[in-house]
Amino acid sequence: MSGHSPRIVLAGSVTSSRRTLEALVRHRANLVGVLELTEELAPQVSGFRRLHDVASTAGAPCATFRNINAPEIIEQVRAWQPDLLFVVGLSQLVKPELLSVPTRGCVGFHPTHLPKGRGRAPVAWLTLDGTPGAATFFLMDDGADSGPILVQEPFDVTSADYAEDVVRKTEDALDRALDRWLPALLRGEWNPRPQDDAQATYHGKRGPEDGLIDWREPAERIHALIRAASRPHPGAYTYARRRKLIVWRAEVDKATPFRGVPGRILDLHPERGALVQCGEGLLWLNEVEWSGDAPPGRLSVGLKLGVDLEDEIVRLQSEVEALRERIAHLEAQLHPAGAQS
Repeated sequence: MSGHSPRIVLAGSVTSSRRTLEALVRHRANLVGVLELTEELAPQVSGFRRLHDVASTAGAPCATFRNINAPEIIEQVRAWQPDLLFVVGLSQLVKPELLSVPTRGCVGFHPTHLPKGRGRAPVAWLTLDGTPGAATFFLMDDGADSGPILVQEPFDVTSADYAEDVVRKTEDALDRALDRWLPALLRGEWNPRPQDDAQATYHGKRGPEDGLIDWREPAERIHALIRAASRPHPGAYTYARRRKLIVWRAEVDKATPFRGVPGRILDLHPERGALVQCGEGLLWLNEVEWSGDAPPGRLSVGLKLGVDLEDEIVRLQSEVEALRERIAHLEAQLHPAGAQS
């Protein structure tokens, strides 16, 4: 890529996309086009951000899309004739037809220390495991985060970090990575470094249902789940009086001399919240939220959180049996024995 500043197009829809775009503008990159996800899809995207205002400031054309692989979007990218297409903060898979448009390739972003941690839900897994991350820009191929690395900026993740802390650290590291790499890129330097596939590890998808708290787990493990599932994710949750209770923040207690049944609330504190017995250790629920539109419920000492499956199965069996008896009674009233049709 020596000899000229590369022609760059950026596509994205979230804060990391915007910060990458701002860095390209800050370093006076040859920005020839921007693609932003349509605002109609904003409710489906955590941390959705528009890009058109930054593009306008830079004098770059901006187009919106619903599907990054739509024929009209591919044709638009072709018309811009990019050397590089940055795809940052977009959950849609870029298919081979679009990957082949830029003369040099497509640049992706991932917040783990690749080849470690390839795959889905990287922020949640980093928070859950408390392992270091890295703002990594890489050359996209047909694998999962497996292409050659262009720049990598590490950051720490501690056992006290919540998901939103890891997001902030990721974005700060993203800025540092771009400020270190872009000047060389724009001078025409190009030195992608192949990943060592033998060192690769992979993370699978995490969904909202994976935030269900099992109170038989140790307090430290539950605390990690709460931190990983917290904002901007849907939140870890349990049930209280058959209503869903989201737990946004918590703290492990290693000093209070209480002992109880896992899931049982042992104490209440006006600032620390509810103290709950776990399978091993105690946990203060500092911030909770009742799900749904019903008025907020109340937590009380002695209340047991979660669902006891055997009790629920027996309860449901009893209700089914009562319904059967009621149906039999109604049928007997409608069709008494010996009645003429």
